[in-house]
Amino acid sequence: MNIIDESGILAISTRLQRLSEQLRKDGALLYKEYGIEFEPKWFPVIITLHHKEVLSVVEIANEIGYTHPSTISLLKELEKQKLISSKKDKIDERKRLLQLTPKGKELVVQMKPVWDVMTKVLGDIADNQNNLLQALNEAENKIMHQGFLQRALQLKSEGEK
Repeated sequence: MNIIDESGILAISTRLQRLSEQLRKDGALLYKEYGIEFEPKWFPVIITLHHKEVLSVVEIANEIGYTHPSTISLLKELEKQKLISSKKDKIDERKRLLQLTPKGKELVVQMKPVWDVMTKVLGDIADNQNNLLQALNEAENKIMHQGFLQRALQLKSEGEK
């Protein structure tokens, strides 16, 4: 056991990042194993547009839970790869609507068998005594109602009374 593991809850962010990086790295290698050129960071946009078909930048940012600037940089990368395309909204000229290109749709078809494998493997990894996905959902719900910083500042101000 290393210091990070021994630090318990204090190191949760570090441990989640470590787990995320390992899953992302292995996911990228699995796509390669299937002969698919795909960056795991593209996944949230691709899966969202696969299900919702046409969305604005703001709608995509809300769906994937990223900031507007992070979403825009990801979208630029995907447009450069010709996996998504954009067009101006006929109603609101300032708004860009995004969708998968034929190349993007074909990529999804190629990835579906990989997603089936990933779903089984990740399901097995998460299916332990304290179901990981369920625990993540519960933690995210708590944070949605009152964030980490707000909770910490509230404790701080209570301690100062």
